[in-house]
Amino acid sequence: MIPSSRLNSLFYRNPRLTLLTICLILVAGLSSYSMMPRMEDPLLSERVALVNTLLPGADAIRVESLVTEKLEHELLEIPEIKEIRSQSRAGVSLILVELRDDADDVHEVWSRFRSKLDDATTLLPREASEPRFDTLDIRANALLVALKWTGDASGDAAERPSEEKLAETNFAVLCRLADELEDSIDALRGTEDVELYGRPEEEILVEIDEPRLAAMGLTVSDVAQQLRQSDAKVSAGYLRGSSSDLLLEVGSELDTLDRIAATPIRFGTGGESVTLGEIASVHRGISDPPRRLSLVDGVPAIVLGALVRPGDRLDHWTEAATKELERFRSTLPRGVELVTIFDQNHYVETRLGDLIGNLLMGCLAVVGVIWFTMGWRSGLIVGTALPLSALMVIAGMRLLDIPIHQMSVTGLILALGLLIDNAIVIVDEVNTRCRSGMRPAKAVSESVSYLAVPLFGSTLTTAFAFAPLALMEGPAGEFVGSIAISVTLAIFSSLFLAMTVVPAIAARAAQSAKSARGTGPMHWWHFGFSSRRLNEGYLKTLRYVFERPRIGIVIGLILPVTGFALASQLPEQFFPPSDRDQFHVEVHLPAHASLKETLTTVDGIRQHMLAHEHVSSVNWFVGESAPSFYYNLITDERDVPNYAQGLVQLDCDESVCCLIHEIQDELDVAFPHARILVRQLEQGPPFNAPIEIRLFGPDLDVLDQLGNDVRQILSEVPQVVHTQAALGDSMPTLRVRVDEEEVRRSGLTHTAIATQLNDTLEGAIGGSVLESTEELPVRVRVANTRRNDLTSIRSLNLRGSEAGSVEGFAGRSLDSLGGFDLIADIPNVPHFGGMRLNEVQAYLQAGVLPGRALADFRRRLEASGFELPAGYSMQYGGETAKRNEAVSNLLSNTSVLVVLMLATLVLSFNSFRLAGIVAFVGALSVGLGLAALWVFGYPFGFMAIIGTMGLIGVAINDSIVVLAAIRQHPLAREGHPVAICNVVQHATRHIVSTTLTTIVGFMPLMLAGGAFWPPLAVAIAGGVGGATLLALFFCPSMYLLLLCKVPCELREPAAASHVSSYSHGGDPLPEDFAPHVRGEPLTPSHQALPADA
Repeated sequence: MIPSSRLNSLFYRNPRLTLLTICLILVAGLSSYSMMPRMEDPLLSERVALVNTLLPGADAIRVESLVTEKLEHELLEIPEIKEIRSQSRAGVSLILVELRDDADDVHEVWSRFRSKLDDATTLLPREASEPRFDTLDIRANALLVALKWTGDASGDAAERPSEEKLAETNFAVLCRLADELEDSIDALRGTEDVELYGRPEEEILVEIDEPRLAAMGLTVSDVAQQLRQSDAKVSAGYLRGSSSDLLLEVGSELDTLDRIAATPIRFGTGGESVTLGEIASVHRGISDPPRRLSLVDGVPAIVLGALVRPGDRLDHWTEAATKELERFRSTLPRGVELVTIFDQNHYVETRLGDLIGNLLMGCLAVVGVIWFTMGWRSGLIVGTALPLSALMVIAGMRLLDIPIHQMSVTGLILALGLLIDNAIVIVDEVNTRCRSGMRPAKAVSESVSYLAVPLFGSTLTTAFAFAPLALMEGPAGEFVGSIAISVTLAIFSSLFLAMTVVPAIAARAAQSAKSARGTGPMHWWHFGFSSRRLNEGYLKTLRYVFERPRIGIVIGLILPVTGFALASQLPEQFFPPSDRDQFHVEVHLPAHASLKETLTTVDGIRQHMLAHEHVSSVNWFVGESAPSFYYNLITDERDVPNYAQGLVQLDCDESVCCLIHEIQDELDVAFPHARILVRQLEQGPPFNAPIEIRLFGPDLDVLDQLGNDVRQILSEVPQVVHTQAALGDSMPTLRVRVDEEEVRRSGLTHTAIATQLNDTLEGAIGGSVLESTEELPVRVRVANTRRNDLTSIRSLNLRGSEAGSVEGFAGRSLDSLGGFDLIADIPNVPHFGGMRLNEVQAYLQAGVLPGRALADFRRRLEASGFELPAGYSMQYGGETAKRNEAVSNLLSNTSVLVVLMLATLVLSFNSFRLAGIVAFVGALSVGLGLAALWVFGYPFGFMAIIGTMGLIGVAINDSIVVLAAIRQHPLAREGHPVAICNVVQHATRHIVSTTLTTIVGFMPLMLAGGAFWPPLAVAIAGGVGGATLLALFFCPSMYLLLLCKVPCELREPAAASHVSSYSHGGDPLPEDFAPHVRGEPLTPSHQALPADA
């Protein structure tokens, strides 16, 4: 067996092993970096799904009863469901489902969800469609490109009226080109999914002359049925021969417009026939009105969005996609233009470039601090641990399948000031032993043996402090968890290097420095800055404090207690807004608004926004949500004609908040008929609105009134821009009032009237036309001039069945059967958790903290005397609920980890009281972090909470160093103030060095981190700075009060005589090195300390 002393110095005695280890780290890290996928933000699991079910002709109440409630009843039986909310609209049921945060295997849960959905389908009415299930992929598209129609017209096409632009657009050409481009991008290696946005549905439209059709005794449904019967796309059997079989088919399918127009629909007694073309026009077009449209640069377009597989490099895929787009652009016909409206790789490279730049700046700053405090050789040696640790982290991230994104890279930046401590301690220990005359091999062996257990314990406590972040469940945990993983990998990588490579290099550098040392004067850059006057003043201060330990305790308590007192003044926040050069706009028109009205409105909004200097482009998606261009945007709006979402691109990312304020105010004045929300992009998990108030109860009228009362109070809050309630709007509806006796006498029924009206006005499908791989439906209806005029609709003829008709009666006009009533109908019946609710949402000015606005609303609500009736309840959602949920998940594992940290401290010190002192320091460090946030004016958001928790593990390290050094000195252990004074002085250089390296390591994030990172960096850096006072004054003073065993009047020389030899078994420190002291670590593994209760 190899002796431990030889094993500890193995890397020093075998320089080839050291060199090979460094080479292995370099190769593993660099190769991993070249192969790892890159993205802007972490991936979030698909925890949200949308279920869409159609029930044509049903109002919102019937949809709720016949579809939504039945589906919800079945789906609520799945235990992994956290939230289920629904909207029952006229003809459609939308159910949004979110899984619990602790649902690990989401794919398995969604599989069971589909099974439940299939079971529930049997309970639905026969007229209902099969529920459509879609999981919402919450991540940004890698690329958004648009095929836009510019046409041949002169002038700027974007400035013409929207209806004119829509009429001139050749959607047949755009759709064909979009399909070709979709196939091309989908064929690229690494493409996961490609989707088209704003692509209208093409169809063959047969516009009937309704009076002539009625004169022949036919209806639109009859014509559609005849077309279906003429479209023989079914098998006609086989000719079975002895040697071969031939397929038979009827060659009468609908394949051209002329073929459809030539279809005979009526025959006379003399054999003459009437073709469809004689009573109708047949042409190709898009569904009217279209269900969705896109406007890019003000003209109609079809947008293609592409997702890249998570395991592929985005930059490589983007390069290949760019080449394919250039090739495709060269084949485009005149009048069509291909433009890129979003390229995620641009933001990924910018974000990662900034973070890596911050990492390099932090490395240089840390090395500079070590150079100043310990000398240039020590600075360079300690500096080698930084890139080597970073490369080891990258290799570890690859093994754990963690991509390179802003969170994982930031974990490295956070670890800069943390991982350097191990290298500082081991370099200082080796240098001290070498300068005392010890042989380098022995110095390395004893240093490694002496520090292995203490450094491991210190590393373990830091890892425990960040562990809640890594173990956190839910979207917030997925978003920030890689920070903790990167930090943990970094500090353990640093520990490995501190035990192997770094001491070997330090010993050889010390040997080289000793041989090169001359007789000339020593400069500060050789061994670090020192000042005799400063040292004497500091020593007097320590002696004064330790002779009166209660003063030291008060000094240590001032800042933490102040921080706790100021905590109530810190505003709460979840995640800060993004500082990106984009924002988005949501437009809601009244519920009865048509898509064309929405199109006209957003075209005018675009003109207003382009008048601003920094707005470079505005692209709209009408009738549906915009494709995801940011990782946490929820795209849950489908086929809503009165809704539009716009992507606004700026030419810079400065003053975005002010610009949003200005645009919001202008649009509210210019478009009073629309509810326009100009919204800044947010960080973190998604939420619908910053403030949400949910009112539950059985009666919709009562809920509507309660919602109006809440909206009135919300509108009084100065920071609120807009409010909306789920039951706030009413849908104007024309109800046909019929005489039932006349209806029956005409051989009609209410259902038959509704069916014939729907087929006549909206169209009945009569077969299809195959063009290449695309199937175009043939829709039969009356012309637009007959369906956009109430008088024409009144005159429509309805034909009853022959069995119930009066003899000789061919049909009745709708006007003869009754009249019309204009009523206000309920457009939407919302549910939450299977219960009816009215959700009131409030949207705030950009940059306003939701916590402050919510607190103001609660005060106003209480002052108003608002009360809920019996059987009704209220709860809060929005940003505050998401924050509380995330904090609860973060703290769920804290208790176990705190016990593990305490166990580590107790076993390291072999003392409950010393462990208690260190634990008390950890608690006080929370107050230091709060004080730092208050001083710099940052809110107490989720990132600040993460920084405060990480601060606990970092802040106690210096206190561990001081207490361990006191326990190792024979007189200091007994409580001699002079001896403790000298021990603390001896440890000060190391403590100051590690404190400064931690602070400067966070400086890049504090100075150039936008609004996201500074709260975390300030909490840790400011807390570590304050923890230095706790280590140097509070901990020794507490030790004197709690563990003092002998009188304090012992002579100073007796105490001081042991200072130079307390850590090396009698080997004195050189006199010229006395100012360049180091801090002692935890208890050495070879020296057992007596236990105390």
